[in-house]
Amino acid sequence: MIAHLFNAPLDESETAIGVGTVGSSEAIMLAGLAFKRKWQNKRKHQGKPYDKPNIVTGANVQVCWEKFARYFEVDLKEVKLTDGYYIMDPTKAVEMVDENTICVAAILGSTLNGEFEDVKLLHDLLIEKNKETGWDTPIHVDAASGGFIAPFLYPELEWDFRLPLVKSINVSGHKYGLVYAGIGWVIWRTKEDLPEELIFHINYLGSDQPTFTLNFSKGSSQVIAQYYQLIRLGYEGYRNVMENCQENAMVLKEGLERTGRFNIVSKDNGVPLVAFSLKDNSRHNEFEVSDNLRRFGWIVPAYTMPPDAQHVTVLRVVVREDFSRTLAERLVLDIEKVMQLLDDLPPSKPTLPDGAVKKNPLETQREITTYWKKFVMERKKTNGVC
Repeated sequence: MIAHLFNAPLDESETAIGVGTVGSSEAIMLAGLAFKRKWQNKRKHQGKPYDKPNIVTGANVQVCWEKFARYFEVDLKEVKLTDGYYIMDPTKAVEMVDENTICVAAILGSTLNGEFEDVKLLHDLLIEKNKETGWDTPIHVDAASGGFIAPFLYPELEWDFRLPLVKSINVSGHKYGLVYAGIGWVIWRTKEDLPEELIFHINYLGSDQPTFTLNFSKGSSQVIAQYYQLIRLGYEGYRNVMENCQENAMVLKEGLERTGRFNIVSKDNGVPLVAFSLKDNSRHNEFEVSDNLRRFGWIVPAYTMPPDAQHVTVLRVVVREDFSRTLAERLVLDIEKVMQLLDDLPPSKPTLPDGAVKKNPLETQREITTYWKKFVMERKKTNGVC
């Protein structure tokens, strides 16, 4: 069902194959192993060295890619980000490809800002390079976040198995697959894209059972839940959910823009999330906003971008099925309250006159704590609650 959603060839000559995993992390490990083994087998057959495999990604990849590279001894070649462009540049990625590249990994829904990478452009550029060099470097699409979004919101977007070089795709069922945590999927374009030598066959459960996982024993509840959701909601149901998430993300984005205090870092044509940063003239930083939002019950992460955009700090709100329009409007109001409160505090980024001594951070923290104690007392006097 998922292979069909990703437009895998489903005729008699080519049949997709896949496996359920513990999230996209295990899925990426398995996909990476398949690419590495296929590359090694080809190099052995050609009588060439096969001890220095590498994989090309953007610096915005999730940490599980770094884990795969370190655990399975693959060199990770990262395309650095640039200011204002926080996803992998396809042109730079293809330039980094060499004969030892087992695959290029594209992200459909960056963790940092939800943006979809241009898989079609990457594919076309890689086709040309493969023709020039005689290589057959493939593509893996990390669709952990976007795999259950793009087919419903952007059905004409070419990112999946419609592109011949895309050999495998992973997706998280526990993100926009609408299942509770613990389920991921990896799909290979055809059976030939998953080396048979990696598959184990057992029969002690009553019949032949092929298995290709890093973790064998696990509960079936998430698989059943995924199957139920696909059957219960269907294409139209998933589309309605994703459209609703997108609309609520727009409400949040527009509300933040109206404050005049933030720059929006996320894009409209990606995962329904809003990533934003403070404007340059702000006297405070994003970590202070995140910390103070907790006082209103919100957990909004703040983080720095990867190299070479690490000077940019971002706040991110992911809009899921249960994040209603009412919640989006309430969050905007609470962010405005936090900004007003921060305006009354000493600046965390002061411009010091010549000869001035920078204030001790502990002193600043004490001032913030004193302010909040005073704020709480005033609220108790006026409302009886805080």
